[in-house]
Amino acid sequence: MNRIFSLLAFGCIAASVALAALPDTVKTDSGSVQGTTAKDPNVHVFRGIPFAAPPVGDLRWKDPQPPAKWDGVRMATEFGPVCTAGAGGGGGRGRGGRGGGGAKGAPDQAKAAPPPAAARGNNPPPSEDCLYINVWTPAKSAGERLPVMLWTYGGGFTGGSGSDSWYDGEELAKKGVVVVTYNYRLGTFGFFAHPDLTAESAHHTSGNYGMLDFLAALKWVHNNIAAFGGDPRKVTLDGESAGAIAVSAMVGSPEGKGLFIRAMAQSGAWMGLSIAKQRTLAEAEAAGKKAAGTHTIAELRALPTAEVGQNLRGVQAGVIVDGYLVPEDESIIYAKGKQNDVDILVGSNHDEGTFFGGGNVTAEQAKMRAEQTYGSLAPDFLKLWPASTDAEASASGLARSRDEVGWHMRTWAELQTKKGRKAYVYYFTHVPPGNGARGATHTAEISYANGNTRGAAWTDEDKKLSDIMTSYWANFIATGDPNGKGLPKWEVYNMKTNDGKAMVLGDTVEFGPQIDVPRLLFFDRAYAAEQAK
Repeated sequence: MNRIFSLLAFGCIAASVALAALPDTVKTDSGSVQGTTAKDPNVHVFRGIPFAAPPVGDLRWKDPQPPAKWDGVRMATEFGPVCTAGAGGGGGRGRGGRGGGGAKGAPDQAKAAPPPAAARGNNPPPSEDCLYINVWTPAKSAGERLPVMLWTYGGGFTGGSGSDSWYDGEELAKKGVVVVTYNYRLGTFGFFAHPDLTAESAHHTSGNYGMLDFLAALKWVHNNIAAFGGDPRKVTLDGESAGAIAVSAMVGSPEGKGLFIRAMAQSGAWMGLSIAKQRTLAEAEAAGKKAAGTHTIAELRALPTAEVGQNLRGVQAGVIVDGYLVPEDESIIYAKGKQNDVDILVGSNHDEGTFFGGGNVTAEQAKMRAEQTYGSLAPDFLKLWPASTDAEASASGLARSRDEVGWHMRTWAELQTKKGRKAYVYYFTHVPPGNGARGATHTAEISYANGNTRGAAWTDEDKKLSDIMTSYWANFIATGDPNGKGLPKWEVYNMKTNDGKAMVLGDTVEFGPQIDVPRLLFFDRAYAAEQAK
């Protein structure tokens, strides 16, 4: 009897040892990869796994192709190169800013700011050979089937990478999430459209190469994440700014159907950061043809990477209504309820506009821009965002930026609930250490949501807020509901009962006021007027 008990005990111990950690070597559909442990030994990290062939030479400005298979074990301990942008301009129309959308005739905030040095960390040098994916997993075995988050970075579609240090997935992984980041093509290499490229495409489209990389990464996750202990049936998308725009585009795309079940978005939606119609393929092709001049596509593909920017100027980076990945303007897709059937968690920050310098405006400039942007609605706009003095105009400019981004996220929540899905809205108001006059600016929430401190300046209050936010994020990724034991109650969005309210993530965490309802209603009217054009 004792011998039987001993054998049973040994068997249990052996089983527990076998399940104690995911193997260092994991087999993907292209070959085996070997990762390493993160700072926390319970988290494995795999860096720099190819999810597509290098988009160079004849593959420049083509759909991502499967990576070459390899024999043996590929070391996945270093990040792959970040994507180079060429000469592609960030932003979009007017005040689209870092996100890539915006209204005609509005203040120009379209220049993308690069991530701060603390966020970039020790990134590899840029290259066209950049389509690599990274995985952080806390799984103890390949059969664990943990929830998965796929992160898409911001940067105006001209900067950023999945290896930026403030996207490090270790802290969320410690809360039970398999975190995946990746690189997508940027600028001229990611969004150059041209009639000749459209003609050679199997989908009769061009220009959305960065978005097609997103789709390829999502399919890689679907096909491979189970080997890392993730569940391909429980994938949540997340992204910030341009990444949030990309997420909203994927939620609206029929090509994303069945590849994810939830979505999160931080400070950005399909129009960008302000109200506008999306750029059409015809517009993008015309701009691309002008940028190419007399150069043929074959000549442009033959150019060295460094010379592309010198010979192809004026390419606008951002999502295009291409008739395939984005079948029509996504305002129409969402209004018709044709977007993917998923729950969402979305939000914005209290001081969005300080990131773009939106407060540098005189009273006369503010009034002129109001008339150019809103036409007959300008008087109503100036009642809500007055500009009787230069100081007042500057303050209103920042308030307008804050309110319009907040309106975007609330409107997405409204449209998703009309489809019968749940939506949770947040409002980040905490001022990070050292932010001074910039306040809770655009991007300020990223480090808190991902659990990545930016140095010793973080206080206990900062760490507490980050712990709360990562718990909300992990809960939503796992269950579709951010609420959990010990967390302040986060109400689901309801237009009739709590419009203009959100989960306030600040010095105090509580459900409360976000954007004043009259301001939301003004943007509803401005949006309707823009769509009627």
